[in-house]
Amino acid sequence: MPNLPRRAMTCPAALAGALALLGIAGCAEPQRERQPAFYRDLASASAKVDAGEARAMISAYRLNAGLGPLVLDPVLVAAAEREAAAMAGSDKPAQADAVKARLAREGQPGAEVNLSAGYRRLAEAFSGWRDSPQHDRVMKDAKARRMGIATAYAPGSKYQVYWALIVAP
Repeated sequence: MPNLPRRAMTCPAALAGALALLGIAGCAEPQRERQPAFYRDLASASAKVDAGEARAMISAYRLNAGLGPLVLDPVLVAAAEREAAAMAGSDKPAQADAVKARLAREGQPGAEVNLSAGYRRLAEAFSGWRDSPQHDRVMKDAKARRMGIATAYAPGSKYQVYWALIVAP
């Protein structure tokens, strides 16, 4: 131990101060470099929703409601990417019934969808869906076991960020 004044050895505050001056306190938590994925702004061409984080968030919500968790399905992720890109290209949210019919023709009968636009962060989209009875029903579909989620960015559009969530048995 370094040569500290006798007072520092008997006074915890003085000892802590002396150790801090020496740079060996080491009790501080390291600063986080990255923002949590659910708070990241997705309004840029390179930004994409973190599908794993979305799955974890939605699955935790389902578990709290007594439902099973979801797994990411690459086929549903690809379908969500296609739908989000189509909405961004047309500058408007798609009609859920048309998307569900297309998914059924592609071998995904019973799929449910949340299609929306304008949310810039996963936390915002999740909160909006949770607060909408129609969208909440999709997240809490008791038959659902798999999911896909995607965003697409359209900088000159009214909404900028378009969302597609697909859940299926």
